[in-house]
Parts: sequence; structure tokens; C-alpha cells
Amino acid sequence: MTNPRQLAFIALRDVHKGAYADVALDRVLQKVSLPDNDRRLVTELVYGSVRRQRTLDTLIDQLAKKKSHQQPLDLRTILHLGFYQLRYQERIPASAAVNTTVQLAKENGFSGLTGFVNGLLRQYLRRAGETGGDEGAGGAEVENSSSSLRTDPLQLPENPVERLGILHSFPDWIIQVWLEQLGLVETEQLCEWMNQSPTIDLRINPLRTSIEEVEAALQSVGILVRRIPHLPQALRFIGNTGSIQKLPGFKEGWWTVQDGSAQLVSHLLDPQPGEVVIDACAAPGGKTTHMAELMADKGKIWACDRTPSRLRKLQENSQRLNLQSIQIYTGDSRHFNQFQNTADRVLLDAPCSGLGTMHRHADARWRQTPESVRELSVLQKELLTHTSTFVKPDGVLVYATCTLHPGENEEVISAFLAESPDWQIDCPKGFELPDSVHNTPQGWFKVWPHRQDMDGFFMVRLRKTNNSE
Repeated sequence: MTNPRQLAFIALRDVHKGAYADVALDRVLQKVSLPDNDRRLVTELVYGSVRRQRTLDTLIDQLAKKKSHQQPLDLRTILHLGFYQLRYQERIPASAAVNTTVQLAKENGFSGLTGFVNGLLRQYLRRAGETGGDEGAGGAEVENSSSSLRTDPLQLPENPVERLGILHSFPDWIIQVWLEQLGLVETEQLCEWMNQSPTIDLRINPLRTSIEEVEAALQSVGILVRRIPHLPQALRFIGNTGSIQKLPGFKEGWWTVQDGSAQLVSHLLDPQPGEVVIDACAAPGGKTTHMAELMADKGKIWACDRTPSRLRKLQENSQRLNLQSIQIYTGDSRHFNQFQNTADRVLLDAPCSGLGTMHRHADARWRQTPESVRELSVLQKELLTHTSTFVKPDGVLVYATCTLHPGENEEVISAFLAESPDWQIDCPKGFELPDSVHNTPQGWFKVWPHRQDMDGFFMVRLRKTNNSE
């Protein structure tokens, strides 16, 4: 079976049963051999339908007699696919979106409801000021694009939190968190940014190659990249890359995939050759291997994590990059006592809600809750309190997360500093930031995606004063 929409339906059915979107998609794609454009369509339909779930459910609520949660789950999934194509897929003609969705209903146990599916999608088109062809399943082809809709069939409430939540498909609580920090205009810009397809950045390994050499190698196979200001090892792919592992230089360890924001974290820590560094939550190892490169692979990095399978990924990466200075240590960093006062530098890249990277994880916005954020902030405080004991006097600790929630960032650091008189925020000399990264008066750094066009990140560098015990 190689019908892209049927494959997307199967993956989405798994997601609605609790599977992670990327896992469900991989499972489906591994079983078939598809041309690149069909693979891209399946991926777009799965991630897009998951991402836009709230908007798509609201359309069903507003156009059908039964609310979305009252529809049979598989039928709701089919309607999501239809509405997603009509609303967000500019290259798919309206008639093709309608007809293929009706076909999906027919082939997946809803042949008695094809008239309902057809009528609902055409009702959307009529409200948008488009006919979508005749009323039968084989209507005349009408080009459809979200930008050309004359009127938006989606009715929005006045309340700004709900309005943004429904229009851009986020839970109200996330919108609220952003509004309090950014205000209305920038919150909307951030929502729009988070709904784009993610870019891919790479980090060249200066111990094996140069940025010029990687640029030339990629160019030789027709892959375009551009540099990222203030990040000396970073390149960003422009356009489609095909399989990353097959690109020149990957197997040879010339480069690895890592977002620009994540690269900033290791530069902020600034590890030096010969030092002892502890990466307290290291897997899957992007920052660990970056630190080894910055240290010229001289010294020792203890890479700690409690998940063996993710540590295997770290081991594979460090072998591919030919790095010798990394020692793997399995376990929970909150329970290690053997590292007290041993490290020149510690990186605590803390487990977090990932609200800064939701464009990469289509279902993250639906998996996190205010309660899960509270639980994470407790874990983050425990990790920070304990891993700070690993640092020698006058040593440095960098706390970083890929979330934009103050409860996991500013509040964690403020609480730690209030209880730890021998620690202070340390502003590094010569640390250059990409334009407009938010360097606050308090001394912590915030990367807002819609301003920097990078993953959302929080990072702060702390120093242990000499008079500590």
C-alpha cells in the first residue's frame, strides 16, 4: 500500500491511541518504499494534522451537528486530514482534497458516511467563498489556497487567549504563558513561527575539518547551506536535504546535526583543554560532543544520564566524531556523591517541557500541562542543588533548558541563588550573541524563536565563589 493519505491516516490513528507522532510516522514509512515527494506529503499530513488539531476540531465543532469529541475517532482523524489539506495545503486542489478524503472514509469503514464527509468539506469551501466543484464526489478541479480564502470559515472568539489558541492551535495555558512575557503582537508571531516546518542546522567538527571544506563538500552534491552569525561552527541547510546520513562528511565525522541555540550553550560554558567537565544530563550528546570539540578533545568529560538507550546514541556520535575524552556514566545525577568538588565546569541541560522546540515535536503542545511543568520545576531544582556540589571553588555551572516557561527557568535560578550565597551569576567575557538574543539585566540569556529564527532556549552561567566550602 503506497497511498500517502492512507499511510498518514494509519499513523494518525496510532497517535490518537497515544503513540508519539514521530514514532508513529517512522513505523509507517519503514514498511513502504515511497518516492521522496510522497514521503514528504505523508510527513506533512501527519505532523500538520497533529499540530493543528485544535483548529481542525473547532472546524468540526462549528460545521457538523455532532462535536468533534462525539465523532468516531477514526472518522475524526479522516476529517482532520480533509480540513488540513483544504486549509493549509496550498498546492493541493480543493477537489483533490475533498475526493481523497471521501475515498478514505469509504476504505476505512465509513462508506455509509461518505455523503456526510463530502458535505462537511464542501460546506467549508462554500463558507470560504469557493464552490469546490459540483456537489458530487467528483467535482470540477478548483485551486485552493489558505491565502486565497475570501472569508475564513473558522469563527473566532473575542477573548485573545482563546482566539490565538484556536487560530494557531495551542492550549490556552501556553498562550497565557507567552502573553505574560511578550504581549499580543509577539505572541502571535511566536505562534506562527512554532507552526512552521523546522530548519536543520549542523555543527562542523573543527578537529576533523573546516567550515569551508564542509560547505564545498555539500555544494558538490547540490546541497545549499548558509552560515549563522556568531556561531563559528554552524551551518543551516536551505531546502530539502534527503537522508542526512548519506550526505558527504557525515560518516567521516566532519559534522553533526545540532540547532544553533543548542550550540550557544557550550560556547557559554566555554570549556578549556585539560579541564574536568561534567555533563549532568548528557544524552543524546549534542552538547557533550560539542564541549569535547571546544576542548580540542583534551581533558575529561563525564557524560551522565539515567537512560541507557539514549546514552548509546551519545556513544555512537562520539565514536563517529572520533572523540576520546568522553566517559559515559549511567545513573541519576541527583544521586551521585563521587563528583563533589571535582569539576572545573558543569553543564546542567535540564529535562524540561520543551516549549521552545514545539515546531520539532508536533505533539509536544498536547502532551505538556501546567501540572507537568510544576513537576519538572521540582526535578530541575533538585538537579541544580545537587550538581552544583560537583563544581570546584571558582568553577562554573551553566543551567540551560529548551523551554520558554519562567517556572522552569527564571524561577528555578532565583530560588537557587536565594538559597546559595556562594553562587552568583557570571557574565562571560567575549561571549558573542547572535543579534537580539535577549540578554536580561539579571544576566541570563533567552533565545526567542520568532526573533532569532532558532529554537527557544534559556541559559545562565553561574560561578561558585572562592570562599565556599
